[in-house]
Amino acid sequence: MSQPSFESTLSHAAAHGGLRGIAQRLVKHGVLSDAQAATAQSTASDLEISLLQHVIESGLADPVAATVAAGWEYGLPVIDLEALRLTTLPPAADYPVKVLQNLNVLPLARHGHRLTVAVPYPATLTQLDELQFATGLSIEGVLAPVDQITVALNNYLAQNERGMLDELDGIDDAVSSLNIVQNSDGNEVPLEEASQSSEDAPIVKFVNKILLDAIRQGASDIHFEPYETLYRVRFRVDGMLIEVARPPFAMRHRIAARLKIMARLDISERRLPQDGAIKLKLSRTRSLDFRVNSLPTVYGEKLVLRILDPTAAQLGIEQLGFTDEQRALYEHTLKQPQGMILVTGPTGSGKTVSLYTGINILNKVERNICTAEDPVEIKVDGINQVNVLPKIGLDFASALRAFLRQDPDVVMVGEIRDLETADIAVKAAQTGHLVLSTVHTNSAAETLTRLANMGVSSFNIASAVSLIIAQRLARKLCHHCKEPIEIPRKALQKEGLNNEEINQATLYKAVGCKHCTQGYKGRIGIYEVVPITESMRQLIMRDANSLEIDQQARREGYPSLHRSGLLKVMQGITSLEEINRVSKE
Repeated sequence: MSQPSFESTLSHAAAHGGLRGIAQRLVKHGVLSDAQAATAQSTASDLEISLLQHVIESGLADPVAATVAAGWEYGLPVIDLEALRLTTLPPAADYPVKVLQNLNVLPLARHGHRLTVAVPYPATLTQLDELQFATGLSIEGVLAPVDQITVALNNYLAQNERGMLDELDGIDDAVSSLNIVQNSDGNEVPLEEASQSSEDAPIVKFVNKILLDAIRQGASDIHFEPYETLYRVRFRVDGMLIEVARPPFAMRHRIAARLKIMARLDISERRLPQDGAIKLKLSRTRSLDFRVNSLPTVYGEKLVLRILDPTAAQLGIEQLGFTDEQRALYEHTLKQPQGMILVTGPTGSGKTVSLYTGINILNKVERNICTAEDPVEIKVDGINQVNVLPKIGLDFASALRAFLRQDPDVVMVGEIRDLETADIAVKAAQTGHLVLSTVHTNSAAETLTRLANMGVSSFNIASAVSLIIAQRLARKLCHHCKEPIEIPRKALQKEGLNNEEINQATLYKAVGCKHCTQGYKGRIGIYEVVPITESMRQLIMRDANSLEIDQQARREGYPSLHRSGLLKVMQGITSLEEINRVSKE
């Protein structure tokens, strides 16, 4: 059978409109004879595939002519991909390669949240849910001859991988200036020297670029994640994960190997989690540490890099977000010769920075300061810092016991997790030492009951604990794009604002612009700061529950976390939505 042109097939089809059924349509268009159509229909039914798919795959019909006939039958647009320029298509990196290949569909255009794809058969339209789920977009389909889709899709994906590698080759010179402290004597080694061959150069440059981008965007963590059909990179910026790249799926093992080489992990071990570290020299005066963890998942190794920036410990106390009253309470307690300051909150709430801000205030030549951490995240001159290593018996409790034989003035314990550590910390706080530590609870009052539940006596809690700081980190509104928002008075009253506050305050909402991430830029602490007053001590001594302690704190005028957050909302620093996200249980 001679192959008709695309244009002639369309013209022929127009003269035979109005017929029903794809079999009759194929006959009317001259694609099949009556006998061929009848036989093919029976065979397709036995094979449980569509008639159109059967006649094209079996070679009974020309793909172009059959596709045009199907377009007329089902009222679907039909396009000629041979005239298509690949450069006009949306970036392939935005879509899951394996799904595109399994369905044999080609992305053609994206408009907002709508993606148009070329499909080979009308039946394929019922299978696009997987693509819609993977992309989060609304999918529309147009028909194209299956052989054209196959060729175009292969070229499209190949061009994407070439483009990715070309882009990696063109990364700016800042990448190649990075140095990694990798060898045993601590000398700085250019990152490129760790590559195993010239074939790894694009991978080296890609990883370096990701590290630089994360630093520039102020990310706290970098996630390299393999899935069944895609490989993606995400940054945690201001506490929220955002996707930043989708490297070619075939690069996932080489990227993982590169990161493991940098972190001095065993690249041959893919079955067990591993921990390592990377130290990057960014300039003569600045370096950054990355804590690296590998995790074997069903689709390959996921690696997460935690960025440990020593400049975080150099924040002044005025930058943290304390109110004037809260700051005064913290500074006053830091000046005491003994006692215990406990900071509480979930992981990632900024407890370490709050502790180190206090430590920096205390870091004077006349004081001996010792810290036990798991691990040491911020290294500071003038402080004796110890990494706990439970596997060899160096836990928080044993480190604390050793500290007390080191003539300390100030002791910091990364976390009080058990009775042994709590008992030693309490006794240190009662015997002339200032102790700082963290406890994982949701509020100041719950911290006291947690110590009691560990087995610390009420008397020891009441006599040792001086101050409790509960905290969260809230995203700050971007000052470039935030907009005023009207919220019903009843809703604001329900949140805890009085009429005077409602009348005077202007509340804002997040919008989003080129300067920020989803309308927010940076974070600020919100705090509940509760000193242990004489009234509090009396409650603790009679084993009061957390609700009673919380109510006493409010009676004494110390605002809750949520109330402190509302003050930031009324100041236009953050949004009510954000405060509710981080402060409500």
